[in-house]
Amino acid sequence: MQDYKWLNEYCLNRFGSQKALEARLPTAKSPAQLRKISADRYLSTMALRVFRAGLKHSLVDSKWPAFEEVFFGFDPEKIVLMGAERLERLMQDTRIIRHFGKLKSVPRNAQMILDVAMEHGSFGDFIADWPVEDITGLWQYIAKHGNQMGGLSAPRFLRMIGKDTFIPSWDVVAALNAQEIVDKVPSSKRDQAAVQAAFNQWHAESGRPMCQLSAMLAFTVNH
Repeated sequence: MQDYKWLNEYCLNRFGSQKALEARLPTAKSPAQLRKISADRYLSTMALRVFRAGLKHSLVDSKWPAFEEVFFGFDPEKIVLMGAERLERLMQDTRIIRHFGKLKSVPRNAQMILDVAMEHGSFGDFIADWPVEDITGLWQYIAKHGNQMGGLSAPRFLRMIGKDTFIPSWDVVAALNAQEIVDKVPSSKRDQAAVQAAFNQWHAESGRPMCQLSAMLAFTVNH
């Protein structure tokens, strides 16, 4: 695989200057900022990711105020008390997206958030404390203990809330393939470990957050 020096020089050649490159790179929240995010905002963002999957984002976003209303502001303590009858009634509410499998994911993910908070003090503490050098481990935890959070949903959720993570988008996977790290979307633990190791090397060489390295890697794919 190429080192960070190559990656940086490639991006500089593409955008012309360090300033132009930096303007295109995402930023991550600090651990202190992640701790301040309330449980209801974590759950709302998780649910938003679930409903966006496979649907036009603008459509889901336009309906989100109604989701906030029917799900009690995404208060996990209230949502875990929602029974099957309540969810069945929501299937008749034309203001929201009526997908029963995705609706059921909300109380299940609320329970995960409460379970994590019981063990770690708060869900925000849990997210903030997870080391970025094992960010794929956090993907795996959320996919295993959450509902409808497999595939790219966990890393995309983490990016949405500001946790530093790379995302194996098609461009990133194409770039990883070009460097013979993986040849497909890293869905297995083995492939995720290989990708994590590559990003850890670039992270150690550059000090850059994973989200910026992810974007820079995507920039190496020609469009």
